[in-house]
Amino acid sequence: MERYVIVCLINGEALKFHEQLVNTVCDKFKVMPQRLPGHFTIKAPFEIEDVSEIEELTNSFCSQHLKSTIKLEGYGHFREDVIFMDIIPSEEAIKIHDEYIELLDTINGLTWSKNEGKGRKFHCTVVSKRIREKYNDIWNYVKRYPYSFNCYFDNISILIWEKNKRIWVTYRSYKLK
Repeated sequence: MERYVIVCLINGEALKFHEQLVNTVCDKFKVMPQRLPGHFTIKAPFEIEDVSEIEELTNSFCSQHLKSTIKLEGYGHFREDVIFMDIIPSEEAIKIHDEYIELLDTINGLTWSKNEGKGRKFHCTVVSKRIREKYNDIWNYVKRYPYSFNCYFDNISILIWEKNKRIWVTYRSYKLK
């Protein structure tokens, strides 16, 4: 059984900023980076025997929906475990996200935790691995680097876990119209 995650990959200047910030923070504070590129999560990691139904559903969905605006600006955190770049979705982005979640929810065998689905915080993680002891220092550091990027929720990408490399890689990426 393979392990997948479904995300919207961030791109352009926002991705460059995110990568530079993550690399700087991880180097300066000796913490581990995530094992996937800049993104916001749509469906947290899951295992499934056959991903073809998700592929077909996603391809069809993206061909029928327009990309929508999101704004990356400011920072946030979950407890002292996760520091993230804040994403402010447009009403249309929320609507598209929620409609896609409803479709995914029809797939047998796909389980959901209480931390995912509709009504969740759009965010792009900076660091999240074992940072509790360094949280205050990292939090105060990132806040010194303001940013603002107007971007799009313009793709739904399925990433697959490569066990040997211990990283997430893009399996399929679908563009919203």
